[in-house]
Amino acid sequence: MPGLIEIITKEMKLRNYSVHTIKAYSSVARNVFDHFGKPLRDILQTEIKDFLFLKSERGCSHQTLSLYANALNFVYLDIYKQKDFEKLHHPKKSKKLPVILSRDEIDKILSQIKNEKHKMMLSLAYAVGLRVGEVVSLKIKDIDFDRCCIHIKNAKGKKDRITILPKNLAKKLQDSFVTADKNSFVFASARGGKLTTATPQKIFYNAINKTEIKKEATFHSLRHSFATHLLENGTDIRHIQKLLGHSNIRTTQLYTQVSNQSILDIESPFDL
Repeated sequence: MPGLIEIITKEMKLRNYSVHTIKAYSSVARNVFDHFGKPLRDILQTEIKDFLFLKSERGCSHQTLSLYANALNFVYLDIYKQKDFEKLHHPKKSKKLPVILSRDEIDKILSQIKNEKHKMMLSLAYAVGLRVGEVVSLKIKDIDFDRCCIHIKNAKGKKDRITILPKNLAKKLQDSFVTADKNSFVFASARGGKLTTATPQKIFYNAINKTEIKKEATFHSLRHSFATHLLENGTDIRHIQKLLGHSNIRTTQLYTQVSNQSILDIESPFDL
């Protein structure tokens, strides 16, 4: 098994896959090996399909099943080069809409955070539309205070993008820096290193649990809310696409389904 993991890692590095994806594919390979107790090369495709069906029946998410399909396709088609292996297709995507927080709800969440650094972390995530991984990876040198913009580097899909920095956060953010080292992380750990993504997620959950908000919101809901609120304020959807770093406009168009501006203008027949 270690030999296969090494081969997967080398091949994926040559193809410029992200570290996160390499770890995810390697984890899938280990999990499949542990389940069957034999080398992946000796596992029949019918067994693989039964394994994925079992995971689906146990409530495995669409994202996880898609990860397994992608990882196993890579192993059997790109590593083993099995010509008789039928490419695994992704499960049908969930139609679930993202959870959106109102501006009032976001203010309530922020008001529960006493630590100014933690409050700035969540404020920036909402104000800029950052993913949790982008928050912990952000460095001082990535921020242009003169132009009020942020250079997000090596984000999802290994893509860079430029996004906005609100003026009313810029001064507070700049004053919060405890070091002049431009290579330092904006939200560094106590030792000056990089935080894990679990830290901002925990801060968010602790804060929202202190409010009366009952929505099943996550840290990523701040990014969803950023996009939806921009759309409701009349921002062109293609500008929002660029700010979010979406390759396909259809991904951004999801927010047109949760934007409530036009919906709230509709009068119910009960009120007529």
